[in-house]
Amino acid sequence: MHEIIRQAMELSKAQFEKVEETALINQRKVLDAFIANKIALRHFTPTTGYGYDDVARDTLAAVYKTVFGTEDALVSPLITSGTHALTIALFGLLRPNQTLLCATGNPYDTLNDVIFGDDIGSLKDFGVKCEIVPLKGGLPDISAIKAAIRRVKPSVVMIQRSRGYDMRPALNVAQINQIISLTDKDKTYTLVDNCYGEFVETVEPSEADAIVGSLIKNPGGGIAPTGGYICGSARAIRQIEGRLTAPSIGREVGSYAGEYRPFYQGLFLAPHTTMQSLKTAMLFSQAFTLLGYETLPKPNQNFDDIICSVKFGNKDKLIDFCKTVQSVSPVDSFAVPEPWDMPGYNDQVIMAAGAFVQGASIELSCDAPIRPPYIAYFQGGLTFEHGIIVLEKCLEAIGAK
Repeated sequence: MHEIIRQAMELSKAQFEKVEETALINQRKVLDAFIANKIALRHFTPTTGYGYDDVARDTLAAVYKTVFGTEDALVSPLITSGTHALTIALFGLLRPNQTLLCATGNPYDTLNDVIFGDDIGSLKDFGVKCEIVPLKGGLPDISAIKAAIRRVKPSVVMIQRSRGYDMRPALNVAQINQIISLTDKDKTYTLVDNCYGEFVETVEPSEADAIVGSLIKNPGGGIAPTGGYICGSARAIRQIEGRLTAPSIGREVGSYAGEYRPFYQGLFLAPHTTMQSLKTAMLFSQAFTLLGYETLPKPNQNFDDIICSVKFGNKDKLIDFCKTVQSVSPVDSFAVPEPWDMPGYNDQVIMAAGAFVQGASIELSCDAPIRPPYIAYFQGGLTFEHGIIVLEKCLEAIGAK
């Protein structure tokens, strides 16, 4: 093992113990939800056609509701991504001439056209206005958010937990709840983009009206092949379910011809898999800091999502890093990632993602927009051991002694 990795492992011991304790608490919570909902083999059975009385689909939602501590939940293989889940929730909760308030700065790149696009069926096209409260020093500006809520009287306040392509800390549940506490729940829905944050803490942001995420990130445990979830208040889910399918149908339909077992099994594995990803991110943060790179979170800071950002300050170094990560992937290791014009992004993006499930960022992966200061966003890892091997290869590639 490389000496830098040995040092990083030693320096990370306390952090590792903390996330292991969190994983145990979350594993107990998930197991209790399976037991409480009497999960049986019949819940893995496929359905076809309309999917009326799909017990597997409906019970999966009940398990998520229990795990996330919310009044209701929608979980569906028909949701294609986190962006799709967020779009369903936004269109379900907002109406023409209402206002969306983005309380944590600019939304993630793939939501730009969803909110601001011209003549493509965006919120803007339907007369929904949007206000953005910039971050202050990388953190929510509570006084500015409070003032914006008074001024624009938003119908939905959206909170992005993870950093997106921004060198700022992810939010923890306490920070999210502080923003939620500023709203009048009778007049305003609160929506949390929870992607990359599930099972990082022992609680989820269940005070929100809608918690939204992708099943090919943390909660799918590296097993779920597709899908998304929306957990939240009964009143919010009632509005959103009509946009998942149709207002006249709601959650009553939606079949899945593949078996449901991966969705249940993935959720069961999620606390452990998230821990593996966190330990990998922590190790990379320690190692690259020892090499003199700027990382976020910094070593021994709290990780409130599974991402480690590494600032390279150089386009070629960034691209080489992503190529190295790809070369140590279990799938498509022979492929060479290149920057490209990826749908939904304003800059060219490079992605290293040799994953069993295409695009699954709970699997070890790395991506970055090709723009200064050339920051790589490294996340995932089904096993910590794989993370160590990838780090060894990265150190070798940059000639670390």
